[in-house]
Amino acid sequence: MRQEGTIAAIATPPGHGGVGIIRISGPDSHAILGRLFLPASPRFSGFRPWTLHRGRACDASGAPLDDVLAVAMPGPRTFTGEDVAEIHCHGGPAVLAAVLEAACAQGARLAGRGEFTRRAFLNGRMDLTQAEAVAEMIAAPARGGLRLAQARLQGLLGTRVAGLRARLLDLRAQVCVAVDFPEDEVDCLAPDAFVAECDAVAVGVRGLLAAHERGRCWQEGALVVLAGHVNAGKSSLMNALLGRRRAIVTDMPGTTRDFIEEPVQLAGLPVRLVDTAGLRDTGDIVEQEGVRISRDLVAQADLVLLVVDAAAGLGHAERELLRQVRDQHTGAAHSTSMLVVLNKTDLAEFTEGAAAVQWPSEVEGCPCVAVSALRGQGVDELAAAARAMVLAGLGAPDATGAGGEPESGDLAPNLRQAQVLRRALDELEALVADVRAGVPYDLCSVRLDGACAVLSEITGETTPAEVLEHIFSSFCIGK
Repeated sequence: MRQEGTIAAIATPPGHGGVGIIRISGPDSHAILGRLFLPASPRFSGFRPWTLHRGRACDASGAPLDDVLAVAMPGPRTFTGEDVAEIHCHGGPAVLAAVLEAACAQGARLAGRGEFTRRAFLNGRMDLTQAEAVAEMIAAPARGGLRLAQARLQGLLGTRVAGLRARLLDLRAQVCVAVDFPEDEVDCLAPDAFVAECDAVAVGVRGLLAAHERGRCWQEGALVVLAGHVNAGKSSLMNALLGRRRAIVTDMPGTTRDFIEEPVQLAGLPVRLVDTAGLRDTGDIVEQEGVRISRDLVAQADLVLLVVDAAAGLGHAERELLRQVRDQHTGAAHSTSMLVVLNKTDLAEFTEGAAAVQWPSEVEGCPCVAVSALRGQGVDELAAAARAMVLAGLGAPDATGAGGEPESGDLAPNLRQAQVLRRALDELEALVADVRAGVPYDLCSVRLDGACAVLSEITGETTPAEVLEHIFSSFCIGK
């Protein structure tokens, strides 16, 4: 991953806007800016660092392209750690393309995906957790995900991981002393003390993995699945939660045969809301496949909204379905919450009279909410209950910060980092087992080295080049 030459790219999103920015980074960035820029002031004598100067951007022949503001930023105290220049133009695609073409004509080359951030990482301006947080801040679906990305961008996660690794390195040094000088008794390396220190690091790793589960819904969106018998009003309920008509609604049972997924926010919590085919026995091959997919989605969900037709009443079939779905997750590794939704309450109230209907708050041990998707009654209460249950199911209280969002100091690793942490935890658990089994310390040191090496992949000290390439290739061009 060599850094070659001076790179340039459009740093603002594609499309039309008031302002667009061309970013240039590398050893020739200030010289290229000087050849592109025609100052507006006759007193201009050169770029003052970190100061915006007004003028015109010109092409290679000297023809003006746009009225701009330009700034030169000397390294190493820049985003990339190199000399950086920026040209702030009007935000039209044609203008930006022309100025970028002029920059390339003066000696820059087009930047690749994530190349600015990659240079910042390679130049030591940030560790790998911070580099990943740059892309995560841009892609954050809600303020909760933004807070978690900010904590990583500040280097808090990298610092925590480095602290855990430092404890293992200290333990490794003590192992070396015990192996190299066996005649010296090192009391602190008694097996119980060795195991206690490994366990302490393992506790820290498990804490970060738990934070990953808590933060996952804020970063990726929780999976909430609408399930139930045909014609229970699942599609109507989905439309009500979305606030628009997305799913087809008819009186004919089995209208939905495939699943429909849409993003929505429940009071700031990002959710992937899925409407599924009605669960029933059917001879229709297409509908059978839809039912199979529905059951798979239910198994993966963070929350299942079991929709029941309140007008028809909660009969044996509905209770049996409730028990089947609930029992499916008993003792499973993936924990799924369930919320019973009594829908079509307007029809039941019309039949029985509003005063005669007392909707239960719990059914078969599961919380229950009564709604009318058609009238929009109870939908807000359902959204609030669903949000609370998703967060509770992930071990996160619903009062984690302002507006129920996670605190900025919550160190929630992303998926890649969590996978690395699980590998580190496997090494630590195997190491503890070896020590307790009486394996000699010189052999135990192999697993200790392995755990240290795995943890260093999180911050990028020993991350394989192909992994780095994959990470930065997922960035947008210009960042």
